[in-house]
Amino acid sequence: MQFEISDALLEKLIQIRRSLHAIPELAFEEYETTATLVQLLTEYNIRILSLPLKTGLVAEIGDDRKGPTIAIRADIDALPIQEETGLPFSSKNPNKMHACGHDFHTVAILGTAILLKEIESELPGKVQILFQPAEEIGKGALDIIKTNVLKDTKVIIGMHNKPDLTVGTIGIKSGPLMAAADGFTVEINGKSSHAAVPEAGLDSILTASHIITSLQSIVSRNISPLENAVVSVTKFHSGKASNVIADKAVFSGTVRTFKMEVRQNIQNRLNEISKSVGDAFRTDVHTIWKPGPPPVVNDEKLARIARDVATDQSLHVIEPSISAASEDFSYYLEDIPGLFVFFGTSGKYEWHHPKFDLDEKAIPLSIKFFTDFSITILNELSKSVVKI
Repeated sequence: MQFEISDALLEKLIQIRRSLHAIPELAFEEYETTATLVQLLTEYNIRILSLPLKTGLVAEIGDDRKGPTIAIRADIDALPIQEETGLPFSSKNPNKMHACGHDFHTVAILGTAILLKEIESELPGKVQILFQPAEEIGKGALDIIKTNVLKDTKVIIGMHNKPDLTVGTIGIKSGPLMAAADGFTVEINGKSSHAAVPEAGLDSILTASHIITSLQSIVSRNISPLENAVVSVTKFHSGKASNVIADKAVFSGTVRTFKMEVRQNIQNRLNEISKSVGDAFRTDVHTIWKPGPPPVVNDEKLARIARDVATDQSLHVIEPSISAASEDFSYYLEDIPGLFVFFGTSGKYEWHHPKFDLDEKAIPLSIKFFTDFSITILNELSKSVVKI
């Protein structure tokens, strides 16, 4: 089944996207965006659930008495970036911008909801529409999960725009797609002294420098060359005077991995290396691990179904390279089989760039894909031909 979007609806959705683009809101501050979505969903008689969410919402279409429940997710938050696109619908909010294309995601899934509503009586089950807040800080999915609204959900699907892919291209991959993103901070406490009398102190900067250098051995010597991982130190703070040995140094960084065992191995080695180097230099070292979203790992059977749907729609299907970027969509996948795809948007600039923009010709293509894909999944689950 393939769907056509009327010119009138498409024009309306494009205008909605531009309106949302002009009012970007940061994580857990998406009040106007949420209110706009409530108004639009109400206009199309799409049910909105009453949930304890500060921002964002969950709507539903169909009837779970007729079959299984699946979910489609869109993220709605923006970034703390000053827009430099020069577009007539540029951000009205200083230092806030939809520089990651969440306005596109929102409109694509809104359009999908509108089309599904038109055939609601024919749906062999229920489709939940998740307009999720706070993806950019990796916490919004957890808020949705805490409501327990997904307790009976059998499959969840989502997407991210991909500016380096042309419009009409879709990236579909089973297995690992995006990385886990964890943070760490290491605090070194030594003993201050005059720089001319170094033997009287315990040099925190020297200790930190040796730890940072040693951390680079984790990927090269503790992780198989057949695996993918990144350990990066990105911040370093220490000292107040050029003639004083600093008594404290603090550095932080990020770890990107695609497998849970690799993730755990790096955390263990980070702790071991930091402590042993600290002991060698007689300083006190404290390591703080800051867990973030786990890796996005796609379901193989869903990926196969998605490829078939995309091919039927004459989309150009590719298998994308894995991305070291993270996505809190991964939290849903810890309990629910799912699929996250990349949709080509022919952008000139990458995610999070102040001149980021996308080609709106991708809007109808993504709507048609997610509408058809949703119905196909419901039919497959209802027939139990493919167990997902």
